[in-house]
Amino acid sequence: MQYTGNGIEGSNPSLSAIKKALIDLGFFNGPAPYFLPCYTEFMSETLFTRIINGEIPSYKLYEDDKTFAFLDIHPVQPGHILIVPKNPVEFVWDLPDDDYVAVMMTTKKLALRIRERLGSTYVHERIIGVHVPHAHVQLIPFNHPDELQVQADFSAEPDHSALQEMASKLA
Repeated sequence: MQYTGNGIEGSNPSLSAIKKALIDLGFFNGPAPYFLPCYTEFMSETLFTRIINGEIPSYKLYEDDKTFAFLDIHPVQPGHILIVPKNPVEFVWDLPDDDYVAVMMTTKKLALRIRERLGSTYVHERIIGVHVPHAHVQLIPFNHPDELQVQADFSAEPDHSALQEMASKLA
């Protein structure tokens, strides 16, 4: 890997170095990051594979032999969770049946945990899959539909103390 703008240089860059490089190269343009083009230039694995492997830090909430779940560092609402299969398939619908079922079972387990521990009236489940080429499900706790209209600020530094506190509640 190499990026000369004081960003990515070594073989194990930090999340903030990756983020700086992506911003400098114009991959953050609009309300959501457009990661897809950077994977062929900088990474042979997906961002989520690197998180699963512990190469990039995360606020892990759950792990089993087929799935990995962690807090989104740029949540739409506090408690926003990503559930990913360990099998790095791009689209949820292309997962083998046993991996798909495992992702959905983990999703259900964590949605129930959100309701129980955060007292949220609702838990929004969504599959978008355009920002990172690795299948994933998002869970977003909310009490009123307007809370789902919030756009995450991907250029802001994550609030690590709030994320750590949320991880303690949901782990």
